[in-house]
Amino acid sequence: MSLGPGEALDLFRSDDLVGLGFAASEVRRRKNGERVVTYQIDRNINYTNFCTEYCSFCAFYRPLGNAEGYLLPLETIFEKIEETIALGGTGILMQGGLHPDLRIEYYENLLRSIRGRFPQVHLHCFSAPEIINIAELSGLSVRDTLARLRDAGLDSVPGGGAEILDDAVRQRISRLKCTSDEWERMHRDAHALGMRTTATMMFGCGEEVEHRVNHLERIRRIQEDTGGFTAFIPWMFAPENTALGKKVPQTTAVDYLRTLAISRLYLDNIDHVQSSWLTPGIKVCQIGLAFGADDVGSILIEENVVYAAGVRNRTNVAELRKIITDAGYVPVQRDSLYRTYYLNEA
Repeated sequence: MSLGPGEALDLFRSDDLVGLGFAASEVRRRKNGERVVTYQIDRNINYTNFCTEYCSFCAFYRPLGNAEGYLLPLETIFEKIEETIALGGTGILMQGGLHPDLRIEYYENLLRSIRGRFPQVHLHCFSAPEIINIAELSGLSVRDTLARLRDAGLDSVPGGGAEILDDAVRQRISRLKCTSDEWERMHRDAHALGMRTTATMMFGCGEEVEHRVNHLERIRRIQEDTGGFTAFIPWMFAPENTALGKKVPQTTAVDYLRTLAISRLYLDNIDHVQSSWLTPGIKVCQIGLAFGADDVGSILIEENVVYAAGVRNRTNVAELRKIITDAGYVPVQRDSLYRTYYLNEA
């Protein structure tokens, strides 16, 4: 039986962290079995850091014309993909700032060029705010923009740009970015076109737990209608070097584990929930496997956005496999759509 918003709020305010972990683990076992925990080998290519949104939680963006701004040339992107394949990578997560000059033709050429050279790589690219920005600059509907990107080689869409899907929070931390309804419509359009997407939540940005519950309820409602989300990935705000970081208290590991477990309980219609290592750290990621998570994400061969916010956590295949086996599970490599490649007994 699904949690209601009131029950979720009670759980956020509960001191019974262990009991919450047991309950979330039971949902995880029911949905994903007893033994397997998955991981991925991919690379996050941030193709540009020019952006017009000026979000207070972001240390990565640069205004157009800034000397530290960049737009990666195609050859550099190709080199990064070649390195990823050499390391056993199967996917590319490509995201960037909201560039004011790049229209649909740029992205079509980018995708077709990658697809022509690397047909085996899964392209999991462009957050909802990016796609909405492309549509607006190109005079297209979001649905038509998605269809053209799909036809050019886009395979699936990441859940970035969600932050907290409550406009009271968004007005405070990212007032120029798309609204909660616009984020939702983009994902619904992608699902209607047969594309899978992920859902995310960045928490610890000064929101109330009521805002987190509003976010979870919206995600569950979309999934109930479309079934298009492959996974849910909650992660902690990285405060260093950001304007917002000076104004809000830093999130704790306990808060992360509580939020992870409640996410698993609330989103009972989403198959996979990921425990993150990037902002909480590798040990908290491992503990998250006892709080409902069945996936530890990717080794992220490259990541620049939270790195700009002072996060220096890094990992590799050996370390991810070790934390999975040490927690009593069997590590299994997956692709961007959570299809598994092989089972490696540790």
